[in-house]
Amino acid sequence: MENKPIGSDQLDSALNLFSELLQFHGSEPVELIVCGGSALIALNLVPRTTRDVDILALRSNSILIAPVPLPELLVETAKEVQHALGLPADWFNNDPSANEGSLFQMGLPEGLESRLTTKRYGAILSVSFIGRIDQVYFKLWAAVDRGGYHIDDLLKLNPTENELVAAALWTMEKDVSEGYQIVLKQLLTHLGFDNAVQRIS
Repeated sequence: MENKPIGSDQLDSALNLFSELLQFHGSEPVELIVCGGSALIALNLVPRTTRDVDILALRSNSILIAPVPLPELLVETAKEVQHALGLPADWFNNDPSANEGSLFQMGLPEGLESRLTTKRYGAILSVSFIGRIDQVYFKLWAAVDRGGYHIDDLLKLNPTENELVAAALWTMEKDVSEGYQIVLKQLLTHLGFDNAVQRIS
C-alpha cells in the first residue's frame, strides 16, 4: 500500500535502500542538500512525519548546483524505492528548487552551507540537512505563501524575535511587492511578534 507517512525510521530505511540501489546501478557518489519536513525529522527539530524528501540542491566538487532536472538515475532509483517501501509517488522531489522562482534560484540564506548537518547512507550517498535557522527562513517564507502546517512548523522551531526579523528581511528581498509585505506583517502580528513587525517596517 502506498502513501505511508515517513518518520525517522522510514527516512533512514528509504535513504539506505536508495544508496544500495544507486550503488547496484553503478552510480558515482551522490551528494544531496535536503530541506523541508525530512530535514526537520532527521535533525530532531520537529517531531512529526512527512510525505517526501525535498531536494534543495545537489553538491558536486564542493559546489552547490540547482537540482534541475534531477539526474535520471536518481529519479528512476527513487521509483524503485517507492515501490519497494510503499512510499508516495513523489517521495523524492526537487519541488523547492524546481523553477525560476524557487528557493535555490532566489538565493539561499548567507552561511547556509556552514550550518548543514551531513549524514552518510550506505557507501555512496551523502545527505546534508539544512540547519534550524535556515528552516526558520524557509518556513516563514512558506507560511506567508501557503500557511497551514508551515505555520505549525515555524512555531515549533521556537524562533526568537531576532531570528524572525532576519528571516523576514531575507524573504522581503525575495519578494519586494507591497502585497507580500502586508501579508508577512499580518502573519507576524497574528503570531504575537508585534515588535518584529515594527523592526521590519
